[in-house]
Amino acid sequence: MFSIIQAAGWPIYPLLLASIIAVALIIERATALRHSKIIPPGLLVSVVGDYRQNGATEQMLQRLEGHSLLGSVFAAGLRNIKSSREVMKESIEEAGRGAAHEMERFLTSLGTIASISPLMGLFGTVVGMIEIFGSPTASGNNPQALAHGISVALYNTGFGLIIAIPSMIFYRHFRATVESLVIEMEQQAVKLVELVHGERK
Repeated sequence: MFSIIQAAGWPIYPLLLASIIAVALIIERATALRHSKIIPPGLLVSVVGDYRQNGATEQMLQRLEGHSLLGSVFAAGLRNIKSSREVMKESIEEAGRGAAHEMERFLTSLGTIASISPLMGLFGTVVGMIEIFGSPTASGNNPQALAHGISVALYNTGFGLIIAIPSMIFYRHFRATVESLVIEMEQQAVKLVELVHGERK
């Protein structure tokens, strides 16, 4: 592997850096976007039960805000519990937009790596081909040397694709996960509004 990296030349080093960043982002988002962490099971039931027993106390709201993203959305709504239903929904929507932005963090960077990795690999290949054909040695007269030089140049394109394919797969997966989580958070927030306003049992 190290010999391949050496043979590919200096253009492969930006690709190596991109691959390290992509792996780090994938691990970070896979950890951060766990369903149980964003939308803990049974949170809605416990919040409604706590509210009906003790009301929307400041201690309860602070605990909710630090609990999870769904908890912060619930806390935003409960802070405006004495306002009208529309005001409460607006505060929940604002908190929901903030939660969605938090869940989408680093996804743009991962998508960018997935998009530019093939171009970076192609750039490395072009640089390699220029070095082969622009060399003062007579490699053009030696088919074996020329074939070896071309294969070395193509390492960059291959490595770029190796980075881009899984990065794009995880980028699409995380985007779909975020959309699914946002929809579920909206549904639970609507239920909370209806339950505390006595429109649902």
